[in-house]
Amino acid sequence: MAETATAETVSTVHDNKGDLFASFDVADFPVPHAKDEVWRFVPLRRLNGLHDGSFDKAVPAQVSVEIPAGADGISHEVVSRDDDRIGVTGGGVDRVSAQAWTSSTEGHVITFKKNCHNEEPVVVTITGTGEGVTAFGNLVIEVEDGADAALQIHTVGTGTLADNHEYLLGDNARLTVVVHEDWDDGAVHLGSEVAQLGRDAVLRHNVALFGGSVVRLQPRVKFLAPGGDAELLGVYFADDGQFFEQRMLVDHAQPNCRSNVLYKGALQGDKSTRAREARTAWIGDVLIRSNAQGTDTYEANRNLVLTEGARADAVPNLEIETGNIVGAGHAATVGRFDDEQLFYLMSRGIPEGEARKLIVHGFFSEVIARIPVEGVRETLEAKINDELAGIEL
Repeated sequence: MAETATAETVSTVHDNKGDLFASFDVADFPVPHAKDEVWRFVPLRRLNGLHDGSFDKAVPAQVSVEIPAGADGISHEVVSRDDDRIGVTGGGVDRVSAQAWTSSTEGHVITFKKNCHNEEPVVVTITGTGEGVTAFGNLVIEVEDGADAALQIHTVGTGTLADNHEYLLGDNARLTVVVHEDWDDGAVHLGSEVAQLGRDAVLRHNVALFGGSVVRLQPRVKFLAPGGDAELLGVYFADDGQFFEQRMLVDHAQPNCRSNVLYKGALQGDKSTRAREARTAWIGDVLIRSNAQGTDTYEANRNLVLTEGARADAVPNLEIETGNIVGAGHAATVGRFDDEQLFYLMSRGIPEGEARKLIVHGFFSEVIARIPVEGVRETLEAKINDELAGIEL
């Protein structure tokens, strides 16, 4: 476990974005404030005390795991928080993630054995524990050498949750993850995800975020050996009163690795009151260390603001310590409808309102079409229809 540090040590500027202080002990982190860089977008008063220890009674996260019938080489165990398989990727890098380590009592470990191949996903359902309690959880996904694994994580219901997910990919392993945040409107979820990739490992990480009151997700990727390949895709749709933040880090610490990040979001808010404003924040950090020759990386975030009363912040960051790479780039946009697309559709006889909805569907289709689970793709298309129903675009 990480060594103890003072609040002053935690707040010290680091050498680069990958060298973050980490600890399993919440006491090692100061209480966040709105002026802190990593918390400046977050409505701290709406976190139900996750950030300052004033949360309701701690309980284990309510997790169920469904392994496909006939699947070979897959196991699931519920273990104590002290099990050696939990915490392999290191402690939390902020107070809430560390709080989840401190307050949790158990974890779920799903193992895909060496060289097993399963196309049908293991389904992990995380159900909100409701009001009056606060849930904390740990999920470890171990994909052993040569295994090809698929996983779907589905969050439902309401409540307050902080959890840590770890994805451990061995050499030549492949993992496809679909995270579907499908909370009810009042839910609060702060989740940290860390993926470690072995030699020539492949990670396909997909996020769909439509539900919840406050949701903050932090995926991080670490390459442990050359040849790794990580793709992070995401879609999100924020409505009145919702706040979504997705803050990620891809740490290229090994040569000849590839990463691609593409997130797309839409927002619609109530312009009559600031309290019902729809807000999103996307912070994408990519670090190419000095020994990561041959890196090929690109990240992009696109945001479509559909109404007044909505605000999106997009902050791509690219830190390069070596020039001996294949390529590196980043882009971010926040804007309204493309007037040329709108004119083209209307010139073909499509009413303006329908044309605008078609543009929204087309905007998301680039990402949704790449989600490997057909049922999830259909569900997300239906959710977009629901979001767009009854509003004047």
